[in-house]
Amino acid sequence: MSSLNPPFRADHVGSLLRPSVLLNARQRHRNGDISSDELRREEDTHIREVVAKQEAVGLMSITDGEFRRTFFHIDFLERLQGVTVTGGIDTKFKSQKGEMNFAPPALSVTGKLRHVTDIQKPDFDFLESVTHKTPKVTIPSPTMVHFRGGRQTIDIEAYPDMTEFFADLAQCYRDEIDSLYRAGCRYLQMDDTNLAYLCDPRLRAGARERGHDPDQLPRAYAALINAAIDGRPNDLTVAVHLCRGNFKSAWVAEGGYEPVAEVLFNDLNVDAYFLEYDDERAGDFRPLRFVPNGKTVVLGLVTTKVGKLESRDDLMRRVEEAARYMPLAHLCLSPQCGFSSTVEGNEITEQDQWAKLELVVQTAQEIWGD
Repeated sequence: MSSLNPPFRADHVGSLLRPSVLLNARQRHRNGDISSDELRREEDTHIREVVAKQEAVGLMSITDGEFRRTFFHIDFLERLQGVTVTGGIDTKFKSQKGEMNFAPPALSVTGKLRHVTDIQKPDFDFLESVTHKTPKVTIPSPTMVHFRGGRQTIDIEAYPDMTEFFADLAQCYRDEIDSLYRAGCRYLQMDDTNLAYLCDPRLRAGARERGHDPDQLPRAYAALINAAIDGRPNDLTVAVHLCRGNFKSAWVAEGGYEPVAEVLFNDLNVDAYFLEYDDERAGDFRPLRFVPNGKTVVLGLVTTKVGKLESRDDLMRRVEEAARYMPLAHLCLSPQCGFSSTVEGNEITEQDQWAKLELVVQTAQEIWGD
């Protein structure tokens, strides 16, 4: 990890606010007014623009802003054979304005899981063609197929044995990762809400009600992710981003990383961790004492949930606090989450978004000098 290799001192999670013109194009596509090819050409135009803006503020890792997606996870997972998307899961989100209800689509496994198409390769190919920096691909963690429904949403005839379910799911991810690597991808991020949800006492209780052991689940999920990424080429950087929910500036979970920290940092064989640390929801930095040598933590100190710009001095002070628990040389800086985990986006302006990304770059330069 350095100024030349990911994760970078100044990095970002991935999703960016969709321009209103693109949102209008998506609505026209839903209405049947434009074709899928016409929508993709519109997406291409705006991805070119947002790539140029990322490069202009000094970012070294470049994403397509997830401009082709409605949700950070559904658009990917529904393309696995055997995954069915139905209805929604009633979820209570919290924000600075109070509570709100939202029902994201529900996933169920209705047949054998198979990777039958290269899911992200066409999007990666385009991104790589329009950036001079390092293109980063973000995909949902495989745990997203299991946590919210568990055994009850996995067809018993397809998978009477859950061991086979986890093995097939890992194989789907190995196939996708191999496809991306062969296309030239060298920086991959898995977005995982479930390990962060297991930091929340209320959601841990909910896991018990579904028949899970919340102390054992992190180990099972680490094994699942490891099965998907172990054996990867040495020049492929794999990071995991932990998120407590991100919808219109609202969140679901609260609680520090302590319940999962030891497993997260030592059992999970990723290279780097993007961790939310923008407010008290994420607890203190003490769990970083479990991070072993050789792994990198990207501190998500800049919030994407409100537009107010953080103080550079405050950010530098918090990085110093984190460095009490692990070496400064293995820390980086980023926003705490994406700016638009769903197509609606968080309740901030594009001007706020770019100001925050520029602040991340400038603060990282001042701290690390590279």
